[in-house]
Amino acid sequence: MKRNIQPTQTEIPLAADDVIVSKTDLSGRVTYVNRTFMRISNYPEHEVLGKQHNIIRHPDMPRGVYRLMWDTLKDGREFFGVVKNMTADGHFYWVFANVTLDWDAKGATSGYFSVRRRVSPAAIRSASALYAEMLRIEREAGPANAPAASIAYLQEKLAAAQTTYDRFALELYQQH
Repeated sequence: MKRNIQPTQTEIPLAADDVIVSKTDLSGRVTYVNRTFMRISNYPEHEVLGKQHNIIRHPDMPRGVYRLMWDTLKDGREFFGVVKNMTADGHFYWVFANVTLDWDAKGATSGYFSVRRRVSPAAIRSASALYAEMLRIEREAGPANAPAASIAYLQEKLAAAQTTYDRFALELYQQH
């Protein structure tokens, strides 16, 4: 169960060589985290293993982005996204996330593997503006309809720009 943590306005900056790695089972329960994950999130390994990965979800992240991620993964495709996460003490950090399927020795999907890196301030500004609007739409739509409503808005914006979310996220990652 996610702890009731109050978000702060303190950003934890990632170094250029920071690579955050985690793995989950098929239900999203953490099975592995690297030392960088523990250092940046300020969670010791024993507090995250077996817990839902959304333990680090920041409330500034629209639910629609996570619905899109799960839909993408369930289609057997990897997911790219710009994500704001929250530390054990309520601070935040932005990352470029790449989430892929993880397979067992027999070739069956056994979970998910996520690698996250630093993202530029320009990318954060772009994602923040988009996510703020998605959150506004989610509030208006109400809890039951929030993810679908914000995904519809996101898909409309992406279609107008003639791009996909993956391409949008990759373009953000390449901004300096």
